[in-house]
Amino acid sequence: MPRRSLLICARLALVLGTTGAGSAQAQDLWSANNVVSAVLRDGGTIYIGGYFHVVSPITGGGAVLDASSGAPEQPYEKVAGSVLAVAPDGSGGWYLGGNFTTVRGQPRTNLARVDASGNVAAWNPSPNGNVLALAVSGGTVYVGGEFTSIGGQTRNYVAALDAVSGAATGWDPNASRFVNALTVSGGTIYVGGQFISIGGQTRNSIAALDAATGAPTIWNPNANGAVRALAVSGGTVYAGGDFTNIGAQARNSIAALDAATGGATTWNPNANGVVRALAVSGGTVYAGGDFTSIGGQARNYIAAISTASAGATGWNPYADGSVNVLAVSGTTRYAGGGFTTIGRQIRDHIAAFDAAAGAATPWNPFANGDVLTLAVSGGLVYAGGTFGITALDAASGATVWSANSNGVVRALAVSGGIVYAGGSFTTIGGQARNNLAAFNAATGSATAWDPNAVGSIYTLVVSASTVYVGGDFSSIGGQPRSGISALDIISGAPAAWNPNANNSVYCPAISALAVSSGVVYAAGDFTSIGGQPRSHIAALDVASGAATAWNPNADNGGYCPTITSLAVSGGTVYAGGRFVTIGGQSRNYLAAVDAASGAAITWNPNPNGFVYALAVNGSTVYVGGDFTTIASSGVSQVRIAAISADPTISVTGDAPISEVTLTVAPNPTTAGTRIQYAVAQAGRVRIELLDPSGRVVETLADRVQPPGRYAVTWDGAFRRGRLSAGLYLVRLRTPGRISMRKLALIR
Repeated sequence: MPRRSLLICARLALVLGTTGAGSAQAQDLWSANNVVSAVLRDGGTIYIGGYFHVVSPITGGGAVLDASSGAPEQPYEKVAGSVLAVAPDGSGGWYLGGNFTTVRGQPRTNLARVDASGNVAAWNPSPNGNVLALAVSGGTVYVGGEFTSIGGQTRNYVAALDAVSGAATGWDPNASRFVNALTVSGGTIYVGGQFISIGGQTRNSIAALDAATGAPTIWNPNANGAVRALAVSGGTVYAGGDFTNIGAQARNSIAALDAATGGATTWNPNANGVVRALAVSGGTVYAGGDFTSIGGQARNYIAAISTASAGATGWNPYADGSVNVLAVSGTTRYAGGGFTTIGRQIRDHIAAFDAAAGAATPWNPFANGDVLTLAVSGGLVYAGGTFGITALDAASGATVWSANSNGVVRALAVSGGIVYAGGSFTTIGGQARNNLAAFNAATGSATAWDPNAVGSIYTLVVSASTVYVGGDFSSIGGQPRSGISALDIISGAPAAWNPNANNSVYCPAISALAVSSGVVYAAGDFTSIGGQPRSHIAALDVASGAATAWNPNADNGGYCPTITSLAVSGGTVYAGGRFVTIGGQSRNYLAAVDAASGAAITWNPNPNGFVYALAVNGSTVYVGGDFTTIASSGVSQVRIAAISADPTISVTGDAPISEVTLTVAPNPTTAGTRIQYAVAQAGRVRIELLDPSGRVVETLADRVQPPGRYAVTWDGAFRRGRLSAGLYLVRLRTPGRISMRKLALIR
């Protein structure tokens, strides 16, 4: 049974190119509409908290939406460029037009056909300009746009192509200017655009052409602005554009015209912005464009409008950018635009994503304030923020207990059945507590633990019998401590350990802590700590509190706190914040530093906004913040991202894996290539390049990886120089299976 869906695709920047070894790659996760300040992963779930109210899938301009609910489905299209026009091919596939160079890795200039399985057909008319409009009738594909040559012939802005060969037919209306819209009804081709003449006759932006001769009919609605969208249903022609008068009536950007007379009907949705796309299905007109209000309702760029009342229906996918094209094929719609997210879900301040698919789960607790920190233990998710602390059932999202505060909870940690909380408060859970408190993890009752910090707590970490805390406090447990202290997990008394960080007047001395292998990593706005000059980040001996020789020397980026989050995995320390240099390298807000030398490694996701949260799980680094792009994936990542911890390995998966797959492209290649593979079960993965004799000439990857989809970029070099031309083999070893692909290297 066909799936009831709306397929939206265009303006996609896709993962079709190769990437240098110094980059980091991102998995597709849904986005948040405001800052993500906390992130953690527990099993197959990623929890995020922050200032957001909405999460949406990152479609990059492409999404499958349920025609009833507007909810997104996968997969998304893979076009290197902008899709500006679509039309069904009558066999479950689509003709795509726009401004692009490849479709699913196949070279196609501005026009292509994709079959029902998503494969690119050989059909290739190669217009020399952008394609803005498509319509199909029988064995003919009508094309409009900005081209002057198409299908091997000179054609000014409009043409008819053979649906099999792609060759231009003799049909040649010769428009004077760009053609933006096409639709077919019987023997008539309706055309919209920016022209003032077509088929040798004067026509202002809209015309009806004979399908056989290309000559204009007498039908002449005469629009006073560009017509950018057309659709026909019965005796009505629906028009969209940036006009204010059409068919002799005042109409703002959208109108219904009598197919016989050209006069405007009474139907008047009155859009407050340009309408760029129209499609009709039954009693509904789907509209896309630049509007935020249409049919008497607030609608962001896309809407469904009743053909009877002209009012907007309840269908509301909510795009974050312009929708430029729509088409209908049975119960499936195809459209395109300048959006990057569509199909929003309301999630107030806290959400859960499926770690495999990257999509939001139904888990929806609804926090009544900003979530600044998260912890998880024993089937409960603990959230802290402007409201205090709430313990949530990890399965249902139901509130198990709450501890309200008169201030902010910034840090949480769970150990031994106790939840430790730090922040800026004087009462919490009905008890007097100065900035630090502890609660029974199951019941929420406050314990007697009361270190009494004189100043705010920004971060805390539990390690064995010690609670390490950082902030802007001057004393704790009755002892002078500047910004950092180690507290007994039972009594709350401070240990002798005293690194004594200095700090500025306005910023916390310590804003992030991590403990690993006998070392306490500390970050903040200090310039000295542990008896040594250190700029914003240091490693402290867990026994003495003295600073080690490790010194990445981060700058403050002109903001504070400089470093807001730390995470340690193996021999790497990950740092996020507001710095722009660290470990001797330029790094914007996110970096990986060698735990031995303090030097920044080549991993460089380069987010375009601040990072507030980090978590590492296996080979993936989860990042939250206020960025809209991160890593070199070609896919936008908005405020939350999952990035491969290996600088040479991309995380590309967005759905569960049922079998091992291996693809190599480009192939043949004159230099490097991109190897994409799927791992069905966790285990060691090894990718090798073999010469014709079976000798391993290069190992491209060798590590333990969880199930997922990945990619490795090879630059064509190997350890003894460059390989000679010839036929090679790419071998993928995964648990219980070996896969091979041939690779032709051309010099």
